[in-house]
Amino acid sequence: MTEKTKSQKTDKHKIIDGYIQHILENGREPVSIYKFAKDLKMQEAAFYDHFSTFDAIKKAVWEMVFDQTLTNLEEQDVYKSYSAREKLLGFFFTWIEELKKRRSYLLTVYGKDLLKDKNFPLEMKGFKSNFKDFVSEIIMEGKETDEIAERPYITDRYDEALWLQVMFVFRFWLKDDSPAFEKTDAAIEKSVNLAFDLMGKSAVDSFVDFAKFLFQSR
Repeated sequence: MTEKTKSQKTDKHKIIDGYIQHILENGREPVSIYKFAKDLKMQEAAFYDHFSTFDAIKKAVWEMVFDQTLTNLEEQDVYKSYSAREKLLGFFFTWIEELKKRRSYLLTVYGKDLLKDKNFPLEMKGFKSNFKDFVSEIIMEGKETDEIAERPYITDRYDEALWLQVMFVFRFWLKDDSPAFEKTDAAIEKSVNLAFDLMGKSAVDSFVDFAKFLFQSR
């Protein structure tokens, strides 16, 4: 990594950290990019080398959280041996640990509005895309091990259904006031287990398979 690259990376993190700090101390976004850059003792042009708007910083925060969650997961030797269900559980528990590091910031930015609004914030779009790519691999593994049933038209929507679960867990955690967020842990476990029970082979699937077998064996 060249000195210029190192400097650019440092500036990017400086901007993100400075933005989060401003939100925590003032409860709102900076008045302007010019003023914000000045407070960071940075030229406004240097800010635009990395971000074009404050929303772009919020987007970067979410992508940083996702990247760190995956890094922490993959550093666990046992993770590779997990079942599909266990991998999704591992993601959620690890993700919440990352969110805890920024809880005050997230509450300030999303606490009231997100609990009222059913739509997810636009700056989570990159996070959503990364999550759906990640969970698509889990779904593929689950189908290979028969943890997840192949269902015409429905299987292709599993990733979207699991994204809705992400938003459910995030909203639940934002309003969770239990010690060590024990209720969130329980919500994750119960919701992931329910999701895999629904995606798995049910009694109806078994009946259909058996009916097909009988028909084909006539």
